[in-house]
Amino acid sequence: MKIKQVLSRRIWDSRGRPTVEVEVVNEDGTSGLGIAPAGASMGTREAVELRDGGARFKGLDVQNALRGIATEIAPALAGRDVAHQADIDAALMALDGTPTKSRLGGNALIATSLAVLHAAAAHARLPLWQYLAQGRPVRLPLPQIQIFGGGAHAGRRVDVQDFMVIATGATSFSHALEMTAEVYRAAGELMASRGQLAGVADEGGWWPSFARNEEALDALVASIEKAGFVPGQDMAIALDIAASEFGHGGRYRLALEGEELDTDALCERLVRWTEKYPIVSIEDPLAEDDEAGLVAFTRAVGGRVQVVGDDYLVTNADSVRAAATVGACNCALIKPNQAGTVTETLAALEAAKAAGYATIVSARSGETEDVAIVHLATGWNAGQLKVGSFARSERMAKWNEGIRIESRAGAPSGFAGRAALA
Repeated sequence: MKIKQVLSRRIWDSRGRPTVEVEVVNEDGTSGLGIAPAGASMGTREAVELRDGGARFKGLDVQNALRGIATEIAPALAGRDVAHQADIDAALMALDGTPTKSRLGGNALIATSLAVLHAAAAHARLPLWQYLAQGRPVRLPLPQIQIFGGGAHAGRRVDVQDFMVIATGATSFSHALEMTAEVYRAAGELMASRGQLAGVADEGGWWPSFARNEEALDALVASIEKAGFVPGQDMAIALDIAASEFGHGGRYRLALEGEELDTDALCERLVRWTEKYPIVSIEDPLAEDDEAGLVAFTRAVGGRVQVVGDDYLVTNADSVRAAATVGACNCALIKPNQAGTVTETLAALEAAKAAGYATIVSARSGETEDVAIVHLATGWNAGQLKVGSFARSERMAKWNEGIRIESRAGAPSGFAGRAALA
């Protein structure tokens, strides 16, 4: 089916900032929408958003990106077969002509690429996850859900960016959400009773006022117990350290404790946390420029803890293969807008699986009502899904979409569960 029209518009993300939406219309009248999310904590090598600069919306407007879609991308895609995703994505990359999508903008390209994918599934009259699965057996992913927000998501109230839970005792996707809802509620009540509740962070997690980073871990364990679950059995902990936000050149400044640690000292602290708390996954434990540290940390805990590469891998197949060669990380975070196109996103996921890594499809801190990543995580059988917290409609839209996928006729063959962890 040929593409008839490519439309674009400025819409608004969960932080009230401009973002790009693209609509691809097929000749048979079916269509698809794609929306570009935006990150707060970003790797230096990920696809670059095209923002206008200047005073308007503090430089964050996207009129230049929209102009590029209208004048260059739309004419180039008109008449192409919407089912040829790889060819269309290659054309988008060639049209941009830069390694980081900086000319037309990674936001313009990923919104277009996702819109093409949705339009192809609509023409095939299949749910997106089913279109992606192509008849292969797939499972609903295991959720990682933020309870406390920190780092760049919460005014650096704590240094660690995400304190999350994983319902390791859940028997289905919907069961995992039920369990997490209880922990989220218990955590809010606990913080309020202690006078430590400062609000809600970017991704919907509680914004607490802690004196130490480790205090958040104590509170998370207490919240799991308050909700009636056994830590480490029913519910485990996942962390996103986002170390590139406070570390460079092997030095890490923990503002909350007023400490500066070297690589070895930070690794030692994180290892101690894994021994003291039921932690099963740690994302970006060290900065993206600290490859030797990532290798050492993976060797130290990789047999029992999932070590997730985000800023270090930036959803790039070559980076994943290089990391696997040196033994850094054992899990890849997969963010479509880091790569810039659906094809490149899939290539990174497949490279991770080929290397024996686990994979987690992830949202960004600046999100919208778009639910595509739930379908990507399911249809590509990623195993895990990270959306943010259990609050705010842009997050709940995605969790609820997983419930719909699980409950409808022709649902995936099962639930990934704890086995999805590296």
